[in-house]
Amino acid sequence: MALPDELKLIPGLKVKINEPLARYTSIKIGGPADYFLEVESIAALSRALKLLDRDGVPFCILGKGSNVLASDLGVRGAVCRMGGEFKRMEWQEGHEEARVTVGAAYPVTQLVREAVRRGYAGLEFAEGIPGSVGGALVMNAGAYGSEMEKIVDRVEGMSVHGEPAGFERERLAFSYRDAHLPVGTIVTQVRLRLRRGNVEEMREKLRELVTKRKKSQPSGYPNSGSMFRNPPGDFAGRLIEAAGLKGKRIGRAEISERHANFIVNLGGAKAEEVRKLMQIVQAEVKKQFGIELVPEVRLVGEWP
Repeated sequence: MALPDELKLIPGLKVKINEPLARYTSIKIGGPADYFLEVESIAALSRALKLLDRDGVPFCILGKGSNVLASDLGVRGAVCRMGGEFKRMEWQEGHEEARVTVGAAYPVTQLVREAVRRGYAGLEFAEGIPGSVGGALVMNAGAYGSEMEKIVDRVEGMSVHGEPAGFERERLAFSYRDAHLPVGTIVTQVRLRLRRGNVEEMREKLRELVTKRKKSQPSGYPNSGSMFRNPPGDFAGRLIEAAGLKGKRIGRAEISERHANFIVNLGGAKAEEVRKLMQIVQAEVKKQFGIELVPEVRLVGEWP
């Protein structure tokens, strides 16, 4: 039996062939994936991974499609997007702290607001982060002086072979924008530890952060989020602006006029146009300031 037919027999798995990725990425760019798998359960994920592993088919996790740039030529192999079980959340609430176990596909901002509603602090920094909990964990997402590593208690995942894997906080070696999980690990759920906080103070903090993000980050055009990591002691956006690159365009891709560390899709932009802008940014910042900017956005698929 052919692989697509075997995959289609797995309960809780929806298979699409040659599915364009532009509709699933936040920047609205991306060619077709050979196999696009919508996974609803841990059991379905395990069975699918075992089949892909058997046939040597590469795969990647898309998450909510932020912080990723998919090639115009598409992605060979399988692209997985989680739903169903991976969007569940369970709270264990105490007097002074709570532990929340949340599926990898749960939206970060939704989790932040639920935590504040219940009166638990520690997640406010993540207000407005446009991704899933799994993606935020993998890249140790952070903002305004805090990061995921400060609240993570345990991570559940799966290996490339479809076998379960668990990681206590002590086994994780976080660094800036990286959780350093074993290569190929797929995060399935995360347990966070939050402390009791003042609800009104937290709500005010969220309002401040929403206002700050609206003032500083582009709106109205699709984007992938921050394109580059901040170098030690500086900000990528400041360096790109100082290099005179704000507003620079290639085709329908533009370095945002509002925040230079964002590249926006003005409508019909190609992945290769975005990548060329990224290369120009890296070259100019290196030339003018001697600093190597490291991409925060993950490039997937085939590239010229």
